Amino acid sequence: MTDPTPDGRWDGLLLDCRLATMQAGDTPFGTIEDAALGWHDGRIVFAGRAADLPGDPATLARHVDHAGGAWITPGLVDCHTHLVFGGHRAREFDLRLNGATYEEIARAGGGIASTVRATRALDDDGLLAQALPRARALVRDGVTTIEIKSGYGLDLDSELRMLRVARRIGEVLGIGVRTTFLGAHALPPEYAGRQDAYVDHLCDTMLPELARSGLADAVDAFCESIAFSPAQTRRVFEVARAHGLRVKLHADQLSDLGGGALSAAFDGLSADHIEHTSVEGVRAMAAAGTVAVLLPGAFYALRDTHLPPIAALREHGVPMAVATDLNPGTSPLLSLRLAMNMACTLFRLTPEEALRGATTHAARALGLDDRGRLETGLRADFTVWDADHPADLAYWIGGTLARRVVAGGRDVLPA
Repeated sequence: MTDPTPDGRWDGLLLDCRLATMQAGDTPFGTIEDAALGWHDGRIVFAGRAADLPGDPATLARHVDHAGGAWITPGLVDCHTHLVFGGHRAREFDLRLNGATYEEIARAGGGIASTVRATRALDDDGLLAQALPRARALVRDGVTTIEIKSGYGLDLDSELRMLRVARRIGEVLGIGVRTTFLGAHALPPEYAGRQDAYVDHLCDTMLPELARSGLADAVDAFCESIAFSPAQTRRVFEVARAHGLRVKLHADQLSDLGGGALSAAFDGLSADHIEHTSVEGVRAMAAAGTVAVLLPGAFYALRDTHLPPIAALREHGVPMAVATDLNPGTSPLLSLRLAMNMACTLFRLTPEEALRGATTHAARALGLDDRGRLETGLRADFTVWDADHPADLAYWIGGTLARRVVAGGRDVLPA
């Protein structure tokens, strides 16, 4: 337990609840019935059977509440989003469904180029104003930690602006935010036909300046035939690691370019998408401890049919995280619970795997070992649910289930 407050009491205590601690063990979901949850100074100080509390609840905590038998889980962790961007691409969605091809839309100035233009045109406050409603939607869904990538600026000033805004979101909403530099997302228009020159610029100018800024927790890249080659990605990762930055990768989404193994070779935190990752890639991820981040929202929106290698991931013990991939083009998904449902329905994860993927394994995919479980000493990030069972979180398609969302011991559920 942490030191008590000056008056000798914890900050808060919830009684009459059921905990899905997500700790490893024989109990599904790490379930504790007839439980209590106490916290102090932003950390969990008790997570167990109410009968095991070390004293009278009234004297243990300054604020004691009764949860009415509600289920409590760790706060959800959305470990892959692109939620800071300008504009949106709903019109392109309409055009595609009326027969326009991606090529036709791109020639008309659409696609990622339109998002880059809209993002570059906004200042910090403008980007923040557009991003906050998206982040609030995730918090209302029970999320207490969000990873936010850059990648829609594609020049140094715009990329740094996106990362600054991402950090501000965490400050404004009182949640955890991890930032990822995704300069190797697409080729900026000013480098058309000069991809290697842009990679030179990334490695020689942007990454060193990014490291000096302290605005990024990790570096990502889109390794794909329509984006950056394995050799170019390797160059970016070598420079990132030389500057002390962890890496993760958009890997093997459209084809098997060995992205899963490439991320693992650099001790990558995660390999994301991985629809086409081979068994050899899965083995490499298992050996390196690289998390597989499943992104069913993009799979759904793109009407993909090539499933990630779920059986191989299970067989080799690769942790599977689940995230929204919230972005304006291929996954305009504002609910991590819906992503969990999609992971069960489309990828055949069990509800427990999906919840573990949005808590414990998602935290690991961000290099965070202080959240994702209800355990003494970890951050007091938790969600109280209007649900009869933890499986309900993946079962219900939509709707509002989060009754209370707490991050670092503070209530953060938007009004």
